[in-house]
Amino acid sequence: MAMRSLFLVFSMLLPTAWVSGKSYDVVIYGGSSGGFTAAIQAAKLGKTVVLIEPAGHIGGMNVEGLGGTDIDNHREFQNSPAVGGLALEFYRRIARHYGKGDAFETMLAKGEKAPALWRFEPHAAEAVILGWLKEHAIDLVTGAVLKEGPGGVTKEGPKLTAIATSKGDFEGRVFIDATIEGDLLASAGVTTVIGREANAVYQETKNGIRGSTTHCQFAVKVDPYRVPGDASSGTLAGVVDEPFGEPGAGDHRLQAYCYRVCLTDKEENRLPLPKPANYDRASYELHLRYLRAGGKIYRPRAALPNQKTDFNGGSDVSHNLNGMNHGYPGGSAAERRQILDHHRDFTQGLFYFLANDPEVGRLAPDLQREWSRWGLAKDEFTDNGGWPRVFYVRDARRMVSDYVITEHHVRKDKPTPVEDSVGMAYWPPDVHNVRTLVKDGHAYNEGFVFGGNDWIPFGISYRALVPKAAEAVNLLTPTCPSSSHIAYGAIRIEFTFMALGQACAVAASEAIDHGSTVQEVSYAALRDRLLADGQVITLH
Repeated sequence: MAMRSLFLVFSMLLPTAWVSGKSYDVVIYGGSSGGFTAAIQAAKLGKTVVLIEPAGHIGGMNVEGLGGTDIDNHREFQNSPAVGGLALEFYRRIARHYGKGDAFETMLAKGEKAPALWRFEPHAAEAVILGWLKEHAIDLVTGAVLKEGPGGVTKEGPKLTAIATSKGDFEGRVFIDATIEGDLLASAGVTTVIGREANAVYQETKNGIRGSTTHCQFAVKVDPYRVPGDASSGTLAGVVDEPFGEPGAGDHRLQAYCYRVCLTDKEENRLPLPKPANYDRASYELHLRYLRAGGKIYRPRAALPNQKTDFNGGSDVSHNLNGMNHGYPGGSAAERRQILDHHRDFTQGLFYFLANDPEVGRLAPDLQREWSRWGLAKDEFTDNGGWPRVFYVRDARRMVSDYVITEHHVRKDKPTPVEDSVGMAYWPPDVHNVRTLVKDGHAYNEGFVFGGNDWIPFGISYRALVPKAAEAVNLLTPTCPSSSHIAYGAIRIEFTFMALGQACAVAASEAIDHGSTVQEVSYAALRDRLLADGQVITLH
């Protein structure tokens, strides 16, 4: 599509008018997968809705680079049967956008695995999402950041009445926090947690500090010190200088974040890989030593339509910044911006380094030739020079309610039963490396958990989406459910967030219609409405 035509399309899809101080039935803070589906569902049920996004674009990671949808993309399992309701409608619309609607329906009818039919480009997702939202009476507000500190939320006892943002105040009857960061929850006084619980807290086995990490571990031995062999010289950039800690103990740390970068090797749509103004070659000494030791570094691979990547971190050494993000979830706007900028500069510098550094060319000429073929896509993130506006926050705040989803729900052996399921999680506990540190004199990645054959899909309890009644009676969250760190790793998939967003909107509507708190919503009524709308709440 020509750039002028693309501009005209998005001009027609700009947010609708809104008025500060207007009162709504449902106020949704966060335009994530859970946010936009909650808005659509609430509007379909006849409620007045405002969808407020603190950043500039609605759609969450779907529009920020995560187009390689985690549906049917592993040989070991097929999770598409868990996709229903509005989530399935989203992917159906994506397929139609690419003229593959018939193929999509055939795939569903035959129960086939066809990962490519679920994948999309960021700008395509944005067009689909905004077009879908425009079909309903939903007020859209972007760039509206919740006020920091006291005054962000107005309450009467445990009842929220309004939120204050940089774009004005919004009154509502029921509120939904659809951010990944959980900012509305925290501002409303709801108990949240950041970091890894100790295994002992919920009698788990995969939480806390990992005594042994094998997934995405260094394949070769790499000296971690600035002066090789000299611990007193300090550690290289990317290697944290701290004690290992006690395996199984809790800590403040989180799995690494990264930009999901959209690259292309189509020359006519390619922008040069940018060299950041503060480029520092020393930042990539860890990667260089990895190559010198014989390690193999990742390469771009087209997995999205039109020869594009959804470039993810997670290899032995990558653009995952292990250990550099724990200040983000609870940080101020300024602190978050600093962390975001550091990740951007590091990632741009790494890609430039791999494509241009002379020593990389000598050590791995094939690697450099491959990297030099790729660049940013001209038709993606056009308001930000082809670079995603935000990075992939894999885990931030999690609500702590009266009901907590834990590893016991995910276990194949004697799983905890769920009597009030509102959607399915069909993904193994997935936690990227948390930090790179020194172990036995070499660089070591700690924290990765993925895969195995000891997990099962499970229903997500409605009780995990509502706070303790003493803290808030008209607030729900689809994106920060009450769950342990390791259990959240099985929940944090975009189609799951969509399902939970739909469930939160139905619950909000039920609470409004019956004048009840969100804790008092009838599960039977919630279940029946979700099933009528095609939601998958069990696979049995």
